[in-house]
Amino acid sequence: MSTPLRPRRSVLYMPGANERALEKAKGLDVDALILDLEDSVAPDSKEEARERVAAAVESGEYGHRELTIRVNALGTPWHDADLARAAKAAPDGIVVPKVSSADEVRRLVDAMDAAGAPESTKLWAMIETPVAILHAEEITAASERLAVLVMGTNDLVNETFSLHVPGRAPLLPSLTWALLAARAHGKAILDGVFNDVKDADGFAAEARQGREMGFDGKTIIHPGQVEPANVAFAPSEDDVEQAREMIQTFEEAQAAGKGVVTFRGKMIENLHVRDAQRILAFHEAITARG
Repeated sequence: MSTPLRPRRSVLYMPGANERALEKAKGLDVDALILDLEDSVAPDSKEEARERVAAAVESGEYGHRELTIRVNALGTPWHDADLARAAKAAPDGIVVPKVSSADEVRRLVDAMDAAGAPESTKLWAMIETPVAILHAEEITAASERLAVLVMGTNDLVNETFSLHVPGRAPLLPSLTWALLAARAHGKAILDGVFNDVKDADGFAAEARQGREMGFDGKTIIHPGQVEPANVAFAPSEDDVEQAREMIQTFEEAQAAGKGVVTFRGKMIENLHVRDAQRILAFHEAITARG
């Protein structure tokens, strides 16, 4: 079952304990926000951050932005209370770190149901361990409520003893495996973060790589990364125009009974038209976002 088409080109982590950051997020041209209760929040601030984040979601002041809450992981002292409060706040998604099995997905979905989370609140599962990569297909297939996979690339680098290098060669097998799992079951999938917020060229290159691989968007950690992520994961004006022309050419050829269709010197068939239709649908979704 495919999830509804929704732009997630830029998905910004925002620290849940930082009231100023949460206020600033209301004015950012970001597709989605992950209001964080995990890594960015100190243990003695967890409860305060939980209420602040829930209140932000309930405020209705974030416009078109898709709102999610990242809770603390299963097995931590804060997880149950985080999930219960998040479910009550009814965000667009509840992001859970270090999901490593299909059984965990089912447990999380059961807990969301028990806490009264509406059907509109989806589960976003972070894939950030070797075990999760090896079981990515089972995780993705475990529940229709699971809508989005989020790559936790920093943790993957740490747990595989690899290195952060330009081009991300050590991570490519894991990224590809998770992406295949997402596409096999009609889920969205988000690329991991780029750590050096001062390296604009490095970010642009990695975002482009993520788009070329097939990711829906990129998780980001700084407002300065919003615009380049939006550009990297959106079709260009030329892409949109070419898609329109291709569809028109194909439809006219079919109406004329032609068995072979060429467009700009290349043979095209149904799969190329489906790509063009997807590009137009995504462009229209971005435009409708306002």
